[in-house]
Amino acid sequence: MMLIPTHHFRDIERKPEYLQPEKCVPPPYPGPVGTMWFIRDGCGIACAIVTWFLVLYAEFVVLFVMLIPSRDYVYSIINGIVFNLLAFLALASHCRAMLTDPGAVPKGNATKEFIESLQLKPGQVVYKCPKCCSIKPDRAHHCSVCKRCIRKMDHHCPWVNNCVGENNQKYFVLFTMYIALISLHALIMVGFHFLHCFEEDWTNLLQAYGLNRKGPAEARISLHEKLQSLKVSSTECSSFSPPTTVILLILLCFEGLLFLIFTSVMFGTQVHSICTDETGIEQLKKEERRWAKKTKWMNMKAVFGHPFSLGWASPFATPDQGKADPYQYVV
Repeated sequence: MMLIPTHHFRDIERKPEYLQPEKCVPPPYPGPVGTMWFIRDGCGIACAIVTWFLVLYAEFVVLFVMLIPSRDYVYSIINGIVFNLLAFLALASHCRAMLTDPGAVPKGNATKEFIESLQLKPGQVVYKCPKCCSIKPDRAHHCSVCKRCIRKMDHHCPWVNNCVGENNQKYFVLFTMYIALISLHALIMVGFHFLHCFEEDWTNLLQAYGLNRKGPAEARISLHEKLQSLKVSSTECSSFSPPTTVILLILLCFEGLLFLIFTSVMFGTQVHSICTDETGIEQLKKEERRWAKKTKWMNMKAVFGHPFSLGWASPFATPDQGKADPYQYVV
């Protein structure tokens, strides 16, 4: 148990008599050990469902509109493997970020018995969160959605229906990175599809209606035969009609561009936050630094694990962060 001396002001009570431990009682029905972490927030659940729907929509368009009908099998196989791998890692990272305890402080532990068990010396005080009635460690903040104090809370993200904190920041960073990558990949494939496939279809369409500059011999071919040829060519580019294909691709372009910008900004913001060892809330409140300053590389290893390995990019590898005692109270 570490008691850290400090003289800063915090947004909670500073005097021990304000703790009022007699008003704090443990939760009546504590969850069993190993219970899955899940926030029952309607807005967050809806956003998480929308996230999965958008990824699956992109998967549908990429596979059934662009890759499967393509005549270049090598192109389809390579891009199909890459896109599906990135999509799988993105959804796996989303699940880990959503279902991992972000670093919640035990709720309702600010009881008289627990405070007495700390054996505080004269002049030493601990801080209680008046909202969740828990002993509040340093650098912890209360989340009104999770209804808990979260260690090193960066922000509450509705897209993962969870707080981003000490235990799940790695998964959130991976989620933003993989979503940005699949968005970029989808945009590139859509660009190639428009350039190569629709250019051929438009050329055939002009020929079908006699708007080309071919000789009179070719002009004698019936319009019905030309349209049949156009239909065969279109099915090689997409399993859907040209108007439907265009609509699906435009929607995918809009989705990919929007999420590429959004997740790239979030990824950069999170990496900067990790390197400076300062959470989003601490930056917003301009809180005074009260913790030891470390190098950027040490801060990265503290989030993604020791030592550097391919596990940094895997949502299935739990980082060995060497977590400190969750009850680092301040004096």
